[in-house]
Amino acid sequence: MPSLEEKVDSILARNVRVEADKAWELSWTRRGIVAVLTYAVIVALMLSIHDPNPFFNALVPTFAFSVSMSVMPFAKGWWLERVYRK
Repeated sequence: MPSLEEKVDSILARNVRVEADKAWELSWTRRGIVAVLTYAVIVALMLSIHDPNPFFNALVPTFAFSVSMSVMPFAKGWWLERVYRK
């Protein structure tokens, strides 16, 4: 059976991981990477269907997806306060 000190160390290590995960989820770096990858995938799709202007037309869904990702932290807060209340 783990000692009390080992349990506390385990909890502290978990807290560090959770804080890092939350920081990553809210980071502009993550949002930028997601936007670039989304744009690249949509451009590839547009090229495969022979869209006449794939580089410009891929901006619209990329922008919409990026905006929706930016709204998620606020939506989560609203949901936690009003729906998930325990």
